[in-house]
Amino acid sequence: MAIDYLRLSLTDRCNLNCIYCTPLEKGRYLAREELLTHEEIARAAGAFVKAGVKKIRFTGGEPLIKKNVVELAGMIKAIPGLKELALTTNGVCLAALAGDLRKAGVDCVNISLDTLKRQTFKRITGADRFNEVWSGVQKSLRAGFRRVKLNVVIMNGINDGEIAEFAGLSVEYPLTVRFIEFFPVNTRSVKLTGALLPTAEVKRRIERIYGRLLPAGTVKGGGPARGYSVKGAKGGMGFISGRSGYFCGSCNRVRMDCSGNVYPCLFSPPVHNLRGRLRSGAGCAELARDIKNIFLVKSEYRKDSASAGHIEMSSIGG
Repeated sequence: MAIDYLRLSLTDRCNLNCIYCTPLEKGRYLAREELLTHEEIARAAGAFVKAGVKKIRFTGGEPLIKKNVVELAGMIKAIPGLKELALTTNGVCLAALAGDLRKAGVDCVNISLDTLKRQTFKRITGADRFNEVWSGVQKSLRAGFRRVKLNVVIMNGINDGEIAEFAGLSVEYPLTVRFIEFFPVNTRSVKLTGALLPTAEVKRRIERIYGRLLPAGTVKGGGPARGYSVKGAKGGMGFISGRSGYFCGSCNRVRMDCSGNVYPCLFSPPVHNLRGRLRSGAGCAELARDIKNIFLVKSEYRKDSASAGHIEMSSIGG
């Protein structure tokens, strides 16, 4: 499998405190000198593209709290050979930035939104900011992005009663709603016992309301998501089955965190840190050679990896 997709974490900080994430329990945030500068991020991204990457996605933490993120988007989009620049965000800051991000070259946006109810949003995220996120969804739909997706982590007993409502958004709006199986990967999420609701049950509940799901194959730009729609829908649905399915063999991505650590797999330790090479003046060709060597050691880490339960998604962006 060719490695052509980089998930690029811009910060380990977040403006929410979700029940399955641990931004406030890591001990400390990275110090300023540990973080890559905009120029270093752009140089690293250029080397990844030279090594074969065609798509870059900004992640976090929450990438939209990164200072001058619109300027950074423009720098990355200008890299010759990059085909797509995408963003995953919790949506809190999106309403104010959606138009500028699109003008800067961001092609697609994924918005993490696990509930449509204000009180449940506060329970899940620790903050009463649902209205801001929903405004960001609306602004994104008007901004002209190629694709707008909602990422919904379904948790039994918490938000599973909203499955039909989320499916209904794909009927009403030209967006893709992606239902993600709960996967306990870190300190906090492993405490949510009984939260898993398998994809098969989520589909069954949707079909009970909307009728048969029509397969759409692999969702374009959707990674491991399997695509479906219902008759007459303006948008579509995707299902990511990290627990009941297996898609590691088709993985085409690597990750770099905001300090320059490169992870061949979500379940692998970092195998290289580019920060030292960037700060010692390594050129694009040298960095690209390093990155190609990292691609060679990417392997199929299994879901039962020893890393499971110890991954801080707030640092490496999922």
